[in-house]
Amino acid sequence: MHPTLQSKLQKALQSREERLIRRRLPDPISSKANPNSSENLIDFTSNDYLSLTQSRILRDKFLQKLGDAPDILGSGGSRLLVNGQAHAALEKRLADFFKSPIALLFNSGFDANVGFFGCIPQTGDAIVYDEYIHASVHDGMRGSRVSNDRRIAFRHNSVEDLRRVLVDLKRQMENQKPATETFSVFVAVESLYSMDGTFSPLTEICDSLDQLFPAGNAYLVVDEAHSTGIYGPQGRGRVSQLGLEHRVLARLVTFGKALGATGAVVLTNELVRDYLLNYARPLIYTTSLSYSNIIAADASFDLLTDGTAGQLSAKLQDLSTYFTSTLQQRLTVLQIPPKLLSLPQELRIQLPALSPSPPDSSAAPAPASSASIPPSPIIPLLTNHPRPLSAHLRSLDMNARPITWPTVPKGKDRVRVCLHAGNTKSEIDKLIEGAVGWAVTLAERERRETLGGVGSSGQRSIVAFASKL
Repeated sequence: MHPTLQSKLQKALQSREERLIRRRLPDPISSKANPNSSENLIDFTSNDYLSLTQSRILRDKFLQKLGDAPDILGSGGSRLLVNGQAHAALEKRLADFFKSPIALLFNSGFDANVGFFGCIPQTGDAIVYDEYIHASVHDGMRGSRVSNDRRIAFRHNSVEDLRRVLVDLKRQMENQKPATETFSVFVAVESLYSMDGTFSPLTEICDSLDQLFPAGNAYLVVDEAHSTGIYGPQGRGRVSQLGLEHRVLARLVTFGKALGATGAVVLTNELVRDYLLNYARPLIYTTSLSYSNIIAADASFDLLTDGTAGQLSAKLQDLSTYFTSTLQQRLTVLQIPPKLLSLPQELRIQLPALSPSPPDSSAAPAPASSASIPPSPIIPLLTNHPRPLSAHLRSLDMNARPITWPTVPKGKDRVRVCLHAGNTKSEIDKLIEGAVGWAVTLAERERRETLGGVGSSGQRSIVAFASKL
């Protein structure tokens, strides 16, 4: 490597090192179920919400389907070259399952978002997105025909701010264009946000779009990556839970989180699907999912339809309620300073109203309102010292990863806890006591440093002390 490039790369990495934001791969760890593992860490970090990657039922079902399948290796190329029967059959199944006109497979949720937002919005259109939208949507927008000034963020989950943005945008665009020329607005949200565990107010957003754009030229696009398998009838997600299937242009469903597989599908109409087949580069120019991937996803959906996943989801939501309510009680009683350890304000407000949901059944329940939000398995532990807290939990054989800027906004550092149906209440108690015990020790140290009259050097010693806990 030439010294010039080498120097530039090293300086960039060193800058991140100094700002404590350099990313590294975590240490390789084996499954908790593996008796040969050198570290049996309790999993509080993966997106395996229903613990299906450890499910003997799913494993046996997958192996049985694999043994019966005519094709299992590779896929032969792009879907436009080789349209495997297994791929087409899964798309048909998913369209029926999610009550969607069409389903189109992608290799990942990232590819699906890049493909959709990179080609569906047209010249002169606008994309309005939640400020916490996934990086894949940003990459898709950057590759789209939509100009920078028409890619506009609104405050996270704020319907009021969304309406403000839409009203301003509508006025601006109507003044710039002839009245006979209609523009389109695409609103991009996630039904459940992966870093904050917050739920998008989907019903209220749909109502706002209908009111502000009665001509029907505003479209909602919902990323259901972290909701699928957990919420809605048979785990069909929040859009289905709220009865909004016919008010959403496109839904993204991924298989690599609660479903324990890999890949993704876009649920939309036939025209959008055909356009994606012609213009979505992440779909056109890549080898499609292997047959074994398709078989694995198909097996996961068997567990959704037969009620197995519904039982796991009910247990998961019980654990989420128990964890958040018990932790908040401990933080309140012990008067832990929020800067050391706290739950997000919106979660603290919701806690008294939280109640576990019953297992899903094949019968569709009455549509829920956006206000009746079930507990989320994604719980941020807000702290000024995310890395020391994560390291302390790991020393207690628990794996919960620190999340800092640029993944989350500056000042929003946290240890991201993901709960799983396979976790036990004793593991939850261990997590609570580990985090609270760390905070109590650090708070006492800080109190002694303050009483000792130390200044900035004392604060630095506190940080150094925290890193050793």
